[in-house]
Amino acid sequence: MVKAVCVNGLKRPAEGAGERQAARKRRKAAGGGREPGPEEKSSCLSAALFGEDCEISRDQLYELLKFAALGKCHSAAQPSWCRIYRQSHLAGVVVIVLPEMSQLHFYQFYLQFRHLRKVFRHRFTLTPSANFLASLYGEGANPKPQNTAQGLTSTSSKSSDLKCDPIFQKYGGKKRGLTSYILTSEELNKYDYPIKGSTRWKGYVCTGCDKQRTDSSPLFGLDCEMCLTAKGNEVTYVSLVDARGQCLLNELVKPQSEVVNYRTSFSGITEEMLLPVKTSLSDIQTRLKKILPRDAVLVGHSLNNDLQALEVAELNLEMLLKAENLAEVSKKKDALQPQGCRVQQQLNEPPHLSKPCFLLSASFLECLQVTGQKPLLLGRQELDSSGLCQSNLSTSNKQILQKALEDVPLSTFSIIQFSLGPENISSRLLAELCEKVGSKLTDMLTIYAGPFEENFRLKSVKKKFGKCGPIQCLTVVTETYQPYVCIQYEVLEAAQLAVESLNGAEVAGSCIKVQRPVTAAMLDCDVLIKELELDVENEGVIYVAGLKQSVTEKDLQEEFSQLKDLEMLFLPKDLQSAKHRNCCFLKFQKSQSAVDALEVINGWTLKGSKLRSRHALASGHLWRWIWQMNHSNGKQRGNIFYKKMQQLPDSEQDLKKKVKKLDNHIQKLYRSLQNNTLCVVLFPGVNSTYGSQSGLGLMGIKGDRGRSAC
Repeated sequence: MVKAVCVNGLKRPAEGAGERQAARKRRKAAGGGREPGPEEKSSCLSAALFGEDCEISRDQLYELLKFAALGKCHSAAQPSWCRIYRQSHLAGVVVIVLPEMSQLHFYQFYLQFRHLRKVFRHRFTLTPSANFLASLYGEGANPKPQNTAQGLTSTSSKSSDLKCDPIFQKYGGKKRGLTSYILTSEELNKYDYPIKGSTRWKGYVCTGCDKQRTDSSPLFGLDCEMCLTAKGNEVTYVSLVDARGQCLLNELVKPQSEVVNYRTSFSGITEEMLLPVKTSLSDIQTRLKKILPRDAVLVGHSLNNDLQALEVAELNLEMLLKAENLAEVSKKKDALQPQGCRVQQQLNEPPHLSKPCFLLSASFLECLQVTGQKPLLLGRQELDSSGLCQSNLSTSNKQILQKALEDVPLSTFSIIQFSLGPENISSRLLAELCEKVGSKLTDMLTIYAGPFEENFRLKSVKKKFGKCGPIQCLTVVTETYQPYVCIQYEVLEAAQLAVESLNGAEVAGSCIKVQRPVTAAMLDCDVLIKELELDVENEGVIYVAGLKQSVTEKDLQEEFSQLKDLEMLFLPKDLQSAKHRNCCFLKFQKSQSAVDALEVINGWTLKGSKLRSRHALASGHLWRWIWQMNHSNGKQRGNIFYKKMQQLPDSEQDLKKKVKKLDNHIQKLYRSLQNNTLCVVLFPGVNSTYGSQSGLGLMGIKGDRGRSAC
């Protein structure tokens, strides 16, 4: 697995009420596109998105959108996977959705998406959704959009009447008891709650909470933090509070297996914190059984995952309270805080050690309407009474853009859809794109070295080229007059480093040439490598190779701690063996600090091994995606496909032009946004007969000058 370690933390500076008020006045007076002055406090976004931490679920995306749009004053909590500083200074939120497009499309047409890759410095892999826009409305939601003269869809609310509240729409205004808001048996199975008696949960400890629940049953808030071990997810932190906010359990837990990733950026748990801990999972299970009465009702955020990690099951889990309805219960019972129970508030823990108890599982846009905000939806699709999208292909992307330029400044939250049309997302074309991207990645990871003498030692070649990075496979090519060696690496940086440093070098007694495969797809390889280096996501990130297996993460932290402005260390690890891959990535707060570090590290010796370094090409989510594609597509692809497909079909040539226009539309819309606007671009992902393609998210705050400005 992979692991990211934060080296330097960043604390949010305190702001007084007068300062916030003055900043709001300045922001209100500011015009769109104006850069903030040195005295103006602007919003900024921070996210440690590396390796497995870059895969974001729909619920985590909701966390971000809810906090950005509503803020703390509406019981919204900071998202668990990133952080918005000075949220109250945000001028608005704009979400751009590209239906039926995935991470695959972004990298197949990487050069055409010029604006996206130049502007958005934060990217993440998005769990694919069959109908992403409908999911934003929530299951069972029934919004009533209005059609404009141009055939566009606009959703707004002119009243914050309590009758618009989703709780009242679903349950009415009549007072109900606690048991009216419980999960059914079907919902328990659907959301993977552990149930006693099921073979799947064999070996789980039963809580003994088998008594019938009533409207007077006691509520308990449960929250867990997990780390990744060789066994899987294991609990590292458990907290339990009662309905009055009294802390009943607040314990760190020692994992049973070796920890692969502490997930510090999400949980706040570090290796040092767990070193003195003796409490085991069985200790926690015993204490929970003693604390919880037989008719206890558990409340939590992603409670199914917490119960699975605790290996706890009970007979009547259908009595669990639905998290999204707890706010309504709090009004009636006065047992919980009116604005939502948060474990962090009850336990007085730092923010990074806890999560909010409630998910945003009701209609997101309805929540905005209830607070008096006017959400805007523009696109080729509108929602019918079932919440599903219906096509309205008479509307063009150009018309959508023109309407967006007019209406987005009038709304605090906007969703804009640009579509390439169904004719450009057929299963056949998707399969071709998948094959092309996979083949091109394989070719970019592959180099040919030679010629060598007939009696050369392959071990010497492997040792020399292994210093550039992890090798996936190495084979001897015998079809040539003299033998060559085909080397396929696991990371792009390793292949590029080999081409740059070993071409013309003497290896195994021969002066060799190092080159990539000569195929039609590789003709623009140099251009692509250059653009990847200049990608805004790779600013301040460098790649370091030549690490011995005996080098530990602690060794690296101590060795590189002297480097100026070092923010994070990312050490990739193998999924099967959990050993590191003889390379790492270093992220710096400033680009110049990364450049300076390159000069220092090249030639640096660590435990007898000479280190090599270069600018990063595939940090964050792309590193993980390449690894997955590389391993799922086999050890090495042939070039037969490119011999057949050297002439691109007309449909793909046309798609390239449309993608370029789409990028221009997004650029025009982005330029029109006011500074301090959070902009999120979503490639929702694709589910088809050819398999599921992960989505991609790009995000940034306009005018954000990076973490150093926070």
